[in-house]
Amino acid sequence: MGTVTIGVSIAVPEPHGSLLQEQRASFGDPAASGIPTHVTLLPPTEVDDSELPAIEDHLTDVAAAGRPFLMRLSGTGTFRPLSPVVFVQVIDGTEACTWLQKQVRDASGPVARELAFPYHPHVTVAHGIPDEAMDRAYEELSEFEAEWPCTGFALYEQGADGVWRKLREFAFGGSVVPPQAAAPTGRDTTLPAR
Repeated sequence: MGTVTIGVSIAVPEPHGSLLQEQRASFGDPAASGIPTHVTLLPPTEVDDSELPAIEDHLTDVAAAGRPFLMRLSGTGTFRPLSPVVFVQVIDGTEACTWLQKQVRDASGPVARELAFPYHPHVTVAHGIPDEAMDRAYEELSEFEAEWPCTGFALYEQGADGVWRKLREFAFGGSVVPPQAAAPTGRDTTLPAR
């Protein structure tokens, strides 16, 4: 018996996920290669490994109550000076993410916990790096946009090497994707030329 560090998040799909992960690495963030691009629902949490089956059961129940929703990212934001983070903003899907993370951390569930800061869904693109690099991340991704129909979330475990690996995916119980999420917008989601 031992402890493991887990997290629950919504993966940013391809090609956006790799693009943002590569950008994060280019800003000099050493954690970039070990963290798949995501929106956090449960931050890194240490649990007894014997609790994993109960946690998976809990997450299955949370997902079953969930419904697909439109997730849209647009532009950048920062938590500085409170926390050394630059992020891509979640513009659509914030209410659904907020509801999901509350269900995941429910006081009666196996991963009940308080947060250090109020929940704010976002996609981290720079963390704990020099200010000049943080400024560059903020500027270079300021016009970034992406959207997709979010149909579930996943449980991750952080390895001894610091790399986060997916343990299991949890699909939402509803199969209806909102019409606005299914239709392509024609918007360019690539980065502007430098």
